[in-house]
Amino acid sequence: MVSAAAINGQRLLKISVSKGAEKYHVSYITKKGITYLSAKDLSKILSGNYYYNPTAEKIEMKFENYKLKVTAKNQFFVLSSKFNYEKEVYQIPISTLSIKNDVFIPAIYGLKFVEMAYQKKLIFNDDEKNLIITSEPISVFEKLDDTYDANVIIEKKKLEPTDSAYDIYGIELSEMANGTLIRIKSQRRINMFRSSILDGKLLFLISGVSIDPSFVKQFKQTSVVRKVNVKHVKGNIQIEFTLKNGLSISNSMQSSSKDVDSDDILISIQNDALDKFRKDISAEKEKWNFDVLVIDAGHGGKDGGAVGITGVKEKKVNLGVALELEKIIKQKMPDVKVVQTRRTDKFIELSERGKMANKENGKLFISIHANSLAGRKRSNVRGFEVYLLRPGRTQDAIEVAEFENSVIDFEKDKAKYKELTDENFILVSMAHSAYMRYSERFAGILNQNWSSGVKTIPSRGVKQAGFYVLVGASMPSVLVETGFLSNKKDEAYLNSKKGQRKIANTIFKTIKDYRKFYDKQMQESN
Repeated sequence: MVSAAAINGQRLLKISVSKGAEKYHVSYITKKGITYLSAKDLSKILSGNYYYNPTAEKIEMKFENYKLKVTAKNQFFVLSSKFNYEKEVYQIPISTLSIKNDVFIPAIYGLKFVEMAYQKKLIFNDDEKNLIITSEPISVFEKLDDTYDANVIIEKKKLEPTDSAYDIYGIELSEMANGTLIRIKSQRRINMFRSSILDGKLLFLISGVSIDPSFVKQFKQTSVVRKVNVKHVKGNIQIEFTLKNGLSISNSMQSSSKDVDSDDILISIQNDALDKFRKDISAEKEKWNFDVLVIDAGHGGKDGGAVGITGVKEKKVNLGVALELEKIIKQKMPDVKVVQTRRTDKFIELSERGKMANKENGKLFISIHANSLAGRKRSNVRGFEVYLLRPGRTQDAIEVAEFENSVIDFEKDKAKYKELTDENFILVSMAHSAYMRYSERFAGILNQNWSSGVKTIPSRGVKQAGFYVLVGASMPSVLVETGFLSNKKDEAYLNSKKGQRKIANTIFKTIKDYRKFYDKQMQESN
C-alpha cells in the first residue's frame, strides 16, 4: 500500500492491482469500514477508455461490449449494451463518493457491475487491499453470490429527515425487477443486528433499540413481502417479514448492511426475476448474430426480366446463380441460414420479397439480377455492377432502376408503391441510414473481389439507384447486376454453369470477408 497526498481533506491510498504479469495501482479511500475505488483508475487499467462529465459528476466506463455509467453521491449504476442499446438501472444500498473530479465506488457493491461490464472475473481482497484482474471470461449477470445487493430500480425515492423519539422510526420498501429493497429507518447508528430467512419469513433481529409503535402501520405490501410483524424476544426486537409463497433461500438472496450516508439499515431480497432478465439479454444479443442471409433471385414466373440476344431469360440466370450460392454457403458456412425469396420459376411481388427477408430477421439481403440494353440489341456494353439504395446519379443508373422496378406492372396493387422522388428518398434514406455503412462495405468488397475473381466479365463499379426491392428490406442490402445479356460474351458466361458457379463463389468470398467486418463491428460499435 502506497499512500498519496490528501485530496479534498481525504487521504487517498493505493491498492495493488495484478493484471497478468503487469502491476498497477488504484486509488481508494475507506469510509465507515467501506472501501471505495477510483472509477477513473479502474477504467484506465481495464479498458483505457472513459468519459467524465465534471458538471454532472458522472463517469462513463467504456468496455468492449458494454458501458457502465456511475454518478457521484448516487446509488444508481446504469449498464447498457452496445449491441442493442438497451440499458438497465441498478441500485446499491450506499452512495458513491465524489473526490477531486472522480467517482469512487464502494467495492463491496459496485465492483460487481464493473466485472459485469468488463466481462472478466475480478477478485478483490478487501483485507489485503489487492485486486486481481483475471482472463477468465464471464457472461453478463453470470457471477452472482451472497454479497450481491444490487436491484433494478423502478422508482427513485428521497429520504426525509425525522425528529422521532424512537431509534427505529420507519420502514420503506422499493420493489424492483429482480427483488425488493427494505430500508429500516434509524435515528442512530445500530451495530448489532442480524437476519435470516426461515419457513417463508425474513427474520431481522436488533438489540438494544426502541421502535416506533406505528412501524407496522407504515408497511405497504409488495409482490414479494406480504406482511410485517414486530415481536419482542428476550429483550430484543425481532421484525418478521412474511414473504410470498414459494420464495425461499434457494431462489432468494438476502443480506443487510448500513447506509454510509445515513444510519438506516438496508435489507436486499433478490428473487428469480433476474434469471429471466439474463435470458432476455442473451436472446437480444443473439438477434445481432450473422445467422440469416437472404438471397433474392430477381424476377420469376410471368416476369421474365431482361432477355438476351439469343433469347436467354434473366429470371433463369438469376435463379441459377442464387441456387449455386446457396449450395456453397451450406457447405462452407453451415451456421448461417439461407433464405431464398424463390427457389423455382415463381412470380414474387417486390414488396413480398422485403417482407420475407424481414420476417426471417435477415442480416444481409442480396438481390441478384442481370442487365440488358433495351430492345435485345447486340451491344459492346458489358460488365458487372453492384447497386446501393440511393437516388440515381447517372441516367444509365436511373434507367436500370426503372427497368427493375417495372416488375410492378405484373402486380395487381400498384398503388402501394410510392414514386421514388427526391422527396421520398429523404424518408427512404432515413429508414436505411442504420444499414448504409454496412451496405457500402459489402458493395466495396464485392467490387474488389469481382475484379480479381470474375475476370471474364469486367467490373463497372459501385453505383446507386432507387430499387423498390431494396426499399422493403430492413437490413444491409445490395442489388447485383451480374452482366449484360445484350452482350454476346456476357450472355454466354451468365448462361453457363461454370459462369454461374464462378459468380456464386465470388459473392460467397465477399460474404465471408464481410462477415469478419460485421462481427467486429457488432463488438465494437456503439
